[in-house]
Amino acid sequence: MAVGDQVTRPGHVQYGDLLFGPGTPYRWQRITGWEDLPALDSGTVPRADAHGALPGTLLAQARTIGLDGLIVRAPRATIGAVVGALNRGTAPVVDELPFVAWLDERGPLLTYARATRRSVPAGKGYQLGTIVGGAVEFVATDPRRYELAERAVSTTLPTSEPGLAWPLVWPLSFGAPGSTGSMTPHNAGDAETHPVIEFRGPVTRPSLTNIDTGDVLEYDIPLAAGEVLTVDTLAGTVTLNSTASRIYTATNRSVPEQTFTLCCGITNLIFRAAPGSDDPSATATVRYRSAYW
Repeated sequence: MAVGDQVTRPGHVQYGDLLFGPGTPYRWQRITGWEDLPALDSGTVPRADAHGALPGTLLAQARTIGLDGLIVRAPRATIGAVVGALNRGTAPVVDELPFVAWLDERGPLLTYARATRRSVPAGKGYQLGTIVGGAVEFVATDPRRYELAERAVSTTLPTSEPGLAWPLVWPLSFGAPGSTGSMTPHNAGDAETHPVIEFRGPVTRPSLTNIDTGDVLEYDIPLAAGEVLTVDTLAGTVTLNSTASRIYTATNRSVPEQTFTLCCGITNLIFRAAPGSDDPSATATVRYRSAYW
């Protein structure tokens, strides 16, 4: 099922398969930590010989999200089952689950988190079918929030245009346009985002260059037709056909995968390969989501 498939209106929050908000047994009054800037680790250090400090890198910590004022409502005969579903849906897990919240006209945003605390007051509410004052806390190790829909841009290796055909025939035809091997992904958010890059063969030594920053990802590997080299820049992994690691094929021109990001706005990328590797069916695809603080 698609991420956030149950989120259909403002007020909905989905964690894994558990939905909170209008039309559900679980209503919430406040969401904390969602619109807040996450805590920052600062590399700023005091100046040794002058007033002030030397500005350093700011790195965001994990985002803590709270659903407070939780109200659990159900018929008295089924209140236990409804609480049990809440408990199962917020049990400790190893891997983070999609957390999607839709607050206003801007639409839903996505992060990945784990439930780390849960409070469901045990009292007369069980007899009434209404339990008030509950809360659930989640922690997202990647503090950025993302748009739901994944974006993708693709290109082939550069090819020249065929030009005019001789003898000339009116109307003149210059043939199909050639490929420049360039891409311009657009990150509509306000935070840098980590793309997933797919090189599809046949191609030898595929590379992707960010011409705005000069950063390069290049891998000294031949890919046969149908083979795919996937670079996950957030996880820092390079896999062949989604199984075998090939991170050791990175050339000395390559930057560390986790430093290759798409800035806010448009990024200019070019796809290249080893000399003589010019098969027009080779492609590079960049998949990403716009990211927000």
